[in-house]
Amino acid sequence: MNKSHNRSASLDMRKVLSILETLIAFDTTSRHSNLALVKWVEDYLSSHGIESHRVSNADGSKANLYATIGPAVAGGVILSGHSDVVPIDGQNWSSDPWTLTQRTVNGEERLFGRGTSDMKGFIALALAAVPLFTSCSKPVHLAFSYDEEVGCTGAPAMIAQLAETLPQPKLAIVGEPSSMQVINGHKGIAVYELVVTGHEAHSSLTHLGISANHIAVELMAQLMALSDDLAAHPPASSGFNPPHATLTIGQMHGGTAANILAGEARVSFDLRTPPGLDANAILEPFRGQCDAIHALISTRFPECTVQLTEIANAPPMGPLAGEDNEAFVRALSGNNEPSGVVPYATEGGQFQAAGFPTLICGPGSIEQAHQPDEWIALEQIQRGAVFMERLAEALR
Repeated sequence: MNKSHNRSASLDMRKVLSILETLIAFDTTSRHSNLALVKWVEDYLSSHGIESHRVSNADGSKANLYATIGPAVAGGVILSGHSDVVPIDGQNWSSDPWTLTQRTVNGEERLFGRGTSDMKGFIALALAAVPLFTSCSKPVHLAFSYDEEVGCTGAPAMIAQLAETLPQPKLAIVGEPSSMQVINGHKGIAVYELVVTGHEAHSSLTHLGISANHIAVELMAQLMALSDDLAAHPPASSGFNPPHATLTIGQMHGGTAANILAGEARVSFDLRTPPGLDANAILEPFRGQCDAIHALISTRFPECTVQLTEIANAPPMGPLAGEDNEAFVRALSGNNEPSGVVPYATEGGQFQAAGFPTLICGPGSIEQAHQPDEWIALEQIQRGAVFMERLAEALR
């Protein structure tokens, strides 16, 4: 880090918390539009003389947003965060999820609200630091995405534009909650939907129909056998916990009544793979089983089908950013622990695949995310503020 300059100005914590309060108030659950939040961020950046760029989805209901602060030269840093959050459905909150609420718990100051930890806290810190970044000789590139929580489906179009238009940055930092530890690897995630179409009939006349549920149960048994096999054969020297690829069935729906052979069954599952394993290659034998059953049942009833569709596929991230970059981010965070890996997926693998050296480092803990009463410790926000101050100083 460059020590020849005086320490950059400090962030105003009241400003950070005011921005976080504003961001939390936007219900950006992935099933909703995020355009109100995007418009607010655009206006905020414009008030500081910063031009921003939208990369919208196909119907224009959602958008990524990116902006460059400082000169358009190589050697800058990308600060990446996702604007969407997970649903609050069925969760018992003790305060309004869309209102930033500060409470003291066991002597610790905590900030409650959906997205405080995952990951509007990081976005608020990056935005609050915009005035600090304007005086840097190297740029800071803000990159805020949509639909990370449903398979990292929003960011790729934005990342492609960044790869085409930005002078080569030194590093991309994805601010997922890591308690300010540097993370240099994560698993990938592929999400699939299995849809079985059967032929309805009275349940006493099984010879006159095909139950989609029965076919789906047979195929789910194959998936669970595959899951067990993956657990029994973890990659050598895996640093992940659990060390192996994981396959879990998240949703299953089928049938209309107990006495009707089911006309349709739907199963959703995800497959999380460490670097070096390919989800589609792992599923190739299962896909062959689906095709074989499809061919069998469609000969009896032409409308009967088995369809396996990939919904999303975010690649894993490996430890490729380099020791110098890891040391750089550790100096920013003040966390001298060795770099680690995490089992969950982020957009980091997508940035890395596009040619950007990438690390994860952000305030809060993943254990506090996706929960009722999601929270982030005020101390983590304060550490994040120091991170941004040091980044501005390093890029002067």
